[in-house]
Amino acid sequence: MAINKEIFKSYDIRGIYPLELNEEVAFEIGRAFVEKTGAKRVVIGRDARLSGSALFRALATGIFSKGAKVYDIGQVPTECLYFSVGTYDFDAGIMITASHNPKDYNGFKMLVRQSFSESQSEIKTIEVIRGKDLLSLVKETEFAEKKDFEIEAEKKDFWKDYLAYIFSFTDLSEIVPMKIVIDASNGVAGIVLEKIKDKLPVEIIPLNFDPNGDFPNHSPNPLETGSADKISEIIKKEKADFGLMFDGDADRIFLVDENGVLVKADATLLLLAKYFLQKNPGMAVAYNAICSRAVPKFIEKWGGKPVRTQVGFVNVREGLLKNNGIMGGELSGHYCFKDYFYMDSGMVAFLGLLEIISKDTRDVSEIIQELSPYKKSPELNFKVEDKDKIIEKIKQKYTDGKQDYLDGVTVEYEDWWFNVRPSNTEPLLRLTVEADTQELLQKKQKELEECIKKNSG
Repeated sequence: MAINKEIFKSYDIRGIYPLELNEEVAFEIGRAFVEKTGAKRVVIGRDARLSGSALFRALATGIFSKGAKVYDIGQVPTECLYFSVGTYDFDAGIMITASHNPKDYNGFKMLVRQSFSESQSEIKTIEVIRGKDLLSLVKETEFAEKKDFEIEAEKKDFWKDYLAYIFSFTDLSEIVPMKIVIDASNGVAGIVLEKIKDKLPVEIIPLNFDPNGDFPNHSPNPLETGSADKISEIIKKEKADFGLMFDGDADRIFLVDENGVLVKADATLLLLAKYFLQKNPGMAVAYNAICSRAVPKFIEKWGGKPVRTQVGFVNVREGLLKNNGIMGGELSGHYCFKDYFYMDSGMVAFLGLLEIISKDTRDVSEIIQELSPYKKSPELNFKVEDKDKIIEKIKQKYTDGKQDYLDGVTVEYEDWWFNVRPSNTEPLLRLTVEADTQELLQKKQKELEECIKKNSG
């Protein structure tokens, strides 16, 4: 059995099933995971992907073959796996998911439980095991070895406790009657929403609530072109107050305004930041290097401490942990919370948004407009041969601006700024530009595009 090393990513394991990630590989990953963590009790959940059950059996068998017990919580959102690891007496957990990737993919998010003391009390949190850290422990052996270790994992059901926990973040009496459209993207969000919708004082128009690993209606990635077309159409047709979209494993959430326009995630981050800072004055809020500069501006205005991190959810979470933050977020739609084991939760964000929007008499588009004073481009990608060479040329060209190198290079001016950063996995440069006006944005974006193309030959 040859193992494709490319599936071992910086933060998780992810690959095409069965070409790159299959039962043989899953078995060896299970064995390596126990060897790496020393875990004796491992809980496993999975999303709606069609290969989830087969990978579960092989992964669980590999774990058992190294002497650890396996517990099965079935088809759940990723955050339910976090809840299980952070709340109960498990040493570690693995979520079988490829998140928002296309349907042919699957993967593993791997965690171990940690505790630390803060003000005389013990705080439970979770350490993320990076995919690349398991690579040296995975052995290329014959999968026939698996047959000696067939097991039945012990089934666990934590739905009641999990639902009670996510509701503890929100005051349901503050949520007013509204009409909203929710698109679960045929992922596992639909399972949760079916369990809680009758407890909410809102009318929910459901889209794609049925978990289906074929994702027959649109990509499990709400940011993929066309994914938001249907929810936009229904919001306008039904005259709904707003809409919400979840990705495949429900750890990302996106707001859609009453006009059917997908709201940028850094504006949604500000909605949540204000809400949590009102409850926790003076605490830190983490955000990444390509979020709008409106983010630190408003966080400071509301008395919070903005913490800027590298791009990537794990980096935002680390910024939250290191700075005693209350929450964090990024443009991919991940929002993490101190009181959710410093992990991301689409459902905590969902319930918080219901309460936030309930308390404001304005339309969602009007609320968002106030939080979006600048004009910003989506991140643009450029295929290049020598990423470092081009970044150096850009540094030299824009020496009159304030430069920092937290993630690639960011250059700030009084009325505009940009970031150019290299992809960790592809021969790509990623460009983000923001300016005070649309005219200046277009001018500077064109200027930077020409600079990158000129130096990429």
